Amino acid sequence: MTAISSIRNLGPAMERAFNAAGIMTAEELREMGADAAYKRLLENGNRPHFIGYYVLHMALQGRPWNDCKGDEKKALRTTFDALKSGHFNATKSELDQFMDEIGLIERR
Repeated sequence: MTAISSIRNLGPAMERAFNAAGIMTAEELREMGADAAYKRLLENGNRPHFIGYYVLHMALQGRPWNDCKGDEKKALRTTFDALKSGHFNATKSELDQFMDEIGLIERR
């Protein structure tokens, strides 16, 4: 069992966040994959942050964090926005979020 912070680009703060979300080892994180692991962070109350999301993708591929560019970055942004919209909306109450999801609140 290897510490999450042993993965390139992921430090102690990310390790604590993953541990709090129930992901305890680098092996478990790799097995889950970046999207499922990030979704777990959001479900655990972490605020979404695009750079953290793509850094996680780069880390699990063994690439430098700043290697994400161009079309790859655009594609990751699309996926990030979908994950974020499904799991985090700090400006709405839980009831308003639910009503929005089922189409009862007019979108602006």
